[in-house]
Amino acid sequence: MVFVRLLPMSFFAGCENTWPGSWIRHGQWAFAVTETLHVMVLGMLLGTIIVMDLNLLGFGVRRQSAAELASDLAPWTWSALALMVITGIPLFMSEALRLGKSGPFFYKMLFLLGAILIHACIFGRAKSALGIGSGLGKLLGALSLICWLGVALSGRAIAFPFLLHFGPTP
Repeated sequence: MVFVRLLPMSFFAGCENTWPGSWIRHGQWAFAVTETLHVMVLGMLLGTIIVMDLNLLGFGVRRQSAAELASDLAPWTWSALALMVITGIPLFMSEALRLGKSGPFFYKMLFLLGAILIHACIFGRAKSALGIGSGLGKLLGALSLICWLGVALSGRAIAFPFLLHFGPTP
């Protein structure tokens, strides 16, 4: 599945014709610097998410409850997520036509949607009821890990779709 089947091609062309898209696409260092920041912030985001998820799975930090750990990590997690969006949107705009035809990009966005929904809706409302090692906590921790790691791996596969049988590079 790809986004060009869901959205008109003019949407992707319009994204590329915006000033952020043109600036990153044609700037000498703009794409490299923005991509580097995007990947570095992904490391920070995954670090906070993995600590939280491992706690829910019964590993890692055991002296804090899931609720305490979630509140301690929340500023880091939400800041990293905001920076991911701030760097990700211009990166998308710089090559929207190619990404609209990219299977890995489509799956990255699906995993991202699932990960954010799990983190925001379920963790945000149920974290006080989630105990370390509880059945619901383990399920949510595992689903969250799968989604966030899917985001990272799908993002990496955008550059190398042929390695994961997504077909030729668009």
